[in-house]
Amino acid sequence: MLSVLIIIPILGAILVGFFPGNIPAEKLRKVTLAIAVSLIVWTVEIALKFDLNNPHWQFQEKFAWIPQLGLTYHLGIDGLSLPLLALNSLLTFIVVYGYGNNIERPKLYYSLILLVNAGVAGAFLSANLLLFVLFYELELIPIYLLIAIWGSEKRGYAATKFLIYTAVSGILILAGFLGITWLSNSPSFDYNLISTQSLPLITKLILLTILVVGFGIKIPLVPLHTWLPDAYVESSPPVTILLGGILAKLGTYGLLRFCLGLFPQTWEIVAPGMAIIGTISVLYGALAAIAQQDIKRMVAYSSIGHMGYIIVAAAANTPLSLVGAISQMVAHGLILAILFHLVGVVETKVGTRELSVLNGLMSPVRGLPFTSALLIMGGMASAGIPGMVGFAAEFIVFQGSFSKFPIPTLLCIIASGLTAVYFVILLNRTCFGKLDNDTAYYPKVIWSERAPALVLAVAIFFLGIQPTWLVRWSEETSNFLVLKSQIEIQSISQYLK
Repeated sequence: MLSVLIIIPILGAILVGFFPGNIPAEKLRKVTLAIAVSLIVWTVEIALKFDLNNPHWQFQEKFAWIPQLGLTYHLGIDGLSLPLLALNSLLTFIVVYGYGNNIERPKLYYSLILLVNAGVAGAFLSANLLLFVLFYELELIPIYLLIAIWGSEKRGYAATKFLIYTAVSGILILAGFLGITWLSNSPSFDYNLISTQSLPLITKLILLTILVVGFGIKIPLVPLHTWLPDAYVESSPPVTILLGGILAKLGTYGLLRFCLGLFPQTWEIVAPGMAIIGTISVLYGALAAIAQQDIKRMVAYSSIGHMGYIIVAAAANTPLSLVGAISQMVAHGLILAILFHLVGVVETKVGTRELSVLNGLMSPVRGLPFTSALLIMGGMASAGIPGMVGFAAEFIVFQGSFSKFPIPTLLCIIASGLTAVYFVILLNRTCFGKLDNDTAYYPKVIWSERAPALVLAVAIFFLGIQPTWLVRWSEETSNFLVLKSQIEIQSISQYLK
């Protein structure tokens, strides 16, 4: 059942990429769109059959692949991976539906989009460490090509920088997984068969540090973030949505699944440091965003800040904070997607992203009033205005983290106020004011350009008003992760006594 989410996009990529003849881009887009819709339908089918009271892997599929290496094709889904799989399917649909008019080399473009979807889905579903690495690396080359071919002026530099950083991330994660399996004498790379309890503390600290750095590059954490502004700004809007909306979640997912999940005792030791790093990321992202004049770069830096909330929540390791961390991953993906989509619309219609040039887009006659209204809504969601998913996720993070780390949590709350500052700057300069009479007759925004933002806006409002629909999937899994950590810490403490 789970393999369908991997097989469909891979077969779709082969079909689209190698279909004989010169096929019009619009037809290829419709085929890819049908594949994306099928992925959403299948994800919904899995969600409907998902047992909310079961915190363990569900719908498991397992068979030996290369037993000599300990590699098994082992898939499973739980409350940590299900919301992210749903986000992956939704954003793939958004990217395919909202973009593609007059796209160059459409066969390659759409096949790469589907390969990225398959790699991300496979990583979230992998219950084998080596299998996770394979899928983790699968999306590297497609994203590199999407940046390098369809990016903007400095796309080559940005793509190469992304490739180097992500390759280093994958090498570190692979090294960490090999060390865990070999040093613990595990017979397999299967997640459920691996235990680090018998390892010396210094060994666990070294292995955990390697994994934290590896996943920290992907998130990215400050100071491992320098690839992000270039990659986000130079990528086309759909690729930016994939990068920020879903690929960055592989890093935070890895922290929860492998760092916290495999090293519960050691995680407690490094948790204060992780909380500090997360808080620094939050403050740095907000302050850097305030200083930007390019609205796309501003949103890119805001992404660093909002990912920092997840790190603080993961460091706290309480049932509520982990629910908040998972909720924030989904909220961040939805909000970032709508912001990058709308920034792309503005750039296409107006021809610039500079705050010093943009003004008066809210004008009902000659401006972009509907796009501006949605941009205001996206800014409010990012700033954590009540009634939207950003507020619900951040509130759970703050409430769950305060008992463990009160000062970092308070600093994060202050930083959420700074979020409002830079979005007020953005909205005040772009949406309001007087239009330039010489240039202010912008092309109309067509329905296909509005629809993705409308879909995302509905999701942002619905999950903000009904956050239960967001948190219900991950509650039992979060409780289980915390309970597992507490049991292992207590057993080790009793052993030392």
